[in-house]
Amino acid sequence: MHQLALAQVACLVAVWYAQNRHKQNSQIPRVVQLEGERVRNELMTKVLTNDQCRNIIRMSPSAFVELCNLLVKEGGLRPTTRITVEEQVAKSLYLLGHNVTNRALSFFFYRSGETVSRHFHNVLRAIMELEDKFLNQPDGSQVPSEIFNSNRFYPFFKDCVGAIDGTHIRVKVSPIDAPKFRGRKDFPTQNVLAACTFDLKFTYVLAGWEGTASDSRIIKNALTRQECLKISEGKYYLVDAGFMLKSSLITPYRGERYHLKEYSRNPPRNARELFNLRHSSLRNAIERAFGVVKKRFAIIRSSTEPHYGIETQKQIILCCCILHNYLINADPDEGLLAEVDAELNNNSEHQEENHSNRDDSDDARMGEFLRDSIAATMWLNYNM
Repeated sequence: MHQLALAQVACLVAVWYAQNRHKQNSQIPRVVQLEGERVRNELMTKVLTNDQCRNIIRMSPSAFVELCNLLVKEGGLRPTTRITVEEQVAKSLYLLGHNVTNRALSFFFYRSGETVSRHFHNVLRAIMELEDKFLNQPDGSQVPSEIFNSNRFYPFFKDCVGAIDGTHIRVKVSPIDAPKFRGRKDFPTQNVLAACTFDLKFTYVLAGWEGTASDSRIIKNALTRQECLKISEGKYYLVDAGFMLKSSLITPYRGERYHLKEYSRNPPRNARELFNLRHSSLRNAIERAFGVVKKRFAIIRSSTEPHYGIETQKQIILCCCILHNYLINADPDEGLLAEVDAELNNNSEHQEENHSNRDDSDDARMGEFLRDSIAATMWLNYNM
């Protein structure tokens, strides 16, 4: 009954806004009664708070209205004869946020399964049309403010443009394909590579790789594919020890502490440890970004098998990242970020991939020289 109530509220949000878009009112009416096959949507004077709305449709009322406007103007989303844009978006947000089945949505909203599915895919396509607006790779022309405004990071990391990592998201594949998708987990996953800036906005997302694929293998593909990860000359990303060291991908020193929790009561003892500490402090942005987007959208964090095949799941992941970037400005949720930070702080588990073949290329040596230079300068400044 709880899920039914939440879904009906989301539906009423859409209907109410469709009927009252001319009103500059950011409050959403509350469902009083659910009965039989239809909702008696009597409105009470008491309204839902922003937090309650975030629990239902993953964003505030004002952010919801603005998103609908964007999906119409720039995403090409259109109403149908009987169903408004707002209802289509509300249903899709509820599905992304709560990971309900198509059959459940069909029951909740009193629409056919075909209608619900068609609207969901229409909304996904419209959201993906916003990719160029909300998911852009940095050109490196400016030093990130999170670095520039900190004497811990500036000028040492002045050429750093962001952080990169991979995350495993459960995937639905055939029994034949399952073994190559079954990596670290007991179930099939896809290894999703993503880059983000230090304000937690995703700048590049590559989904679909098998769970058994290593981060190094995926990053090599990302750098050479048609829609590639672009790194301006002289700039670099911070990555963990599972990646290869290059002039454009700076890893922490191996054999040294390199996770924030390891330094909680033990200050760095040498240049390499100091570098790893500050490297980890900055690179933590990608873990926080993954944490927030997964906590907001249950469809990509669920431990149960997805309801959609891998191609649709790839679209869903991209859409969740686009919505995440939109909400960073449209509806920042400090409470959600605090939850993620607390979980990351309490989670001491980490894995480091070991690569037996050392990369002796010129680019790797350039990366090593750059890292050593940063570490030496940083250590000298630290001891002044």
